[in-house]
Amino acid sequence: PAPAAPRPHAARAPRRVAPSAASADAAASPTAASTDSMIRKLESSKNNFEEITRRLADPSVATNPTELTKLSKARSALEPTVTLYDEWTALKGELDESRELFQDAGDDGEIREMAREDVTRIEARLAAIEAELKVLLLPKDPNDEKNCMLEIRAGTGGDEAGIWAGDLVRVYNKYAEAQGWTIQVMSMSEADSGGVKECMIQIQGDAVYSKLKYEAGVHRVQRVPATETQGRVHTSTATVAIMPEVDEVEVVIDPKDISLTTARSGGAGGQNVNKVETAVDLMHKPTGIRIFCTQERSQLKNRELAMTMLRAKLYDIQLREQQAEITERRKGQVGTGSRSEKIRTYNYKDSRVTDHRLGKNFSLNDFLSGGVEDIIQNCIFQDQQALLAELGEES
Repeated sequence: PAPAAPRPHAARAPRRVAPSAASADAAASPTAASTDSMIRKLESSKNNFEEITRRLADPSVATNPTELTKLSKARSALEPTVTLYDEWTALKGELDESRELFQDAGDDGEIREMAREDVTRIEARLAAIEAELKVLLLPKDPNDEKNCMLEIRAGTGGDEAGIWAGDLVRVYNKYAEAQGWTIQVMSMSEADSGGVKECMIQIQGDAVYSKLKYEAGVHRVQRVPATETQGRVHTSTATVAIMPEVDEVEVVIDPKDISLTTARSGGAGGQNVNKVETAVDLMHKPTGIRIFCTQERSQLKNRELAMTMLRAKLYDIQLREQQAEITERRKGQVGTGSRSEKIRTYNYKDSRVTDHRLGKNFSLNDFLSGGVEDIIQNCIFQDQQALLAELGEES
């Protein structure tokens, strides 16, 4: 339709400024200082990403499985940040072009409206990307990309505690399989009741420790045991420890500190298992840690597995000593990994899982089916928010 005749006071030239020009800069960068700092970190991440990509193309790396795995994981960890930064950079250019189009549109209302819509859309996306980048640039746990050892022990509650520990072993096996991780039972001590006294599982895959570390602590169950004739609810516990896998460089073990003996494994596995001393009984004298390994059919492989478990346990001791020195203001943060920390209660009567760190309830049936991811993602989110708040206070 034809535009209405302008009113007398409309004769002045309109102020043709791209909408939200000032607020766009604020949304895209809260302060010039914080933006400069963020860009420096992003440029550093991008440079590292490109350098790792170049190294992965080196034939000498392709023939070194250990180095290839290490670099591939490092590149995978950086890729989301670099991808978002590239999008952010491209959108900043589009924003400048849309503002320029708005300025040059003159009296063409259709083009100005189109430019206005573009500016609004780009501003919103820039703000969303920056929120994601802030999280991606948070300080990383140096162990996040590592594989881990998962140790489950029956706690208080007698036979029922062992049965509950066995239930947890099955839950984490299902969860690991759903994540595409590789599972290997390193050692297991079964209880007379059919449950588990203790189980050590090696889990390998993409960023295993970054997720499973939130499972460390005491898991309390409230239910009527199968052996209970009066229908009374019992409370039992199992302890979960999550230990990042480390190599010989990170944890040095003096051979003089180790006492190692061998024995016949017994059980299934062929005649060789019963006739030859393939089992390894390893004792670390300074700490009193004892590991009895019978999983493999050769003594050498069992010794290697026992040393792998010992390194993980010793590194876990170091981590817990460091955590004990964490200041008061960080005590409320999710993921301290304390073994004595009661992290969840599983109530069978109400089919409910209560995570005490989050103050939230989840479905018990989902958890028992291996649905741990939703709880872990909530823990990760709370952890990130705590770090963002802390960084905000420091700045």
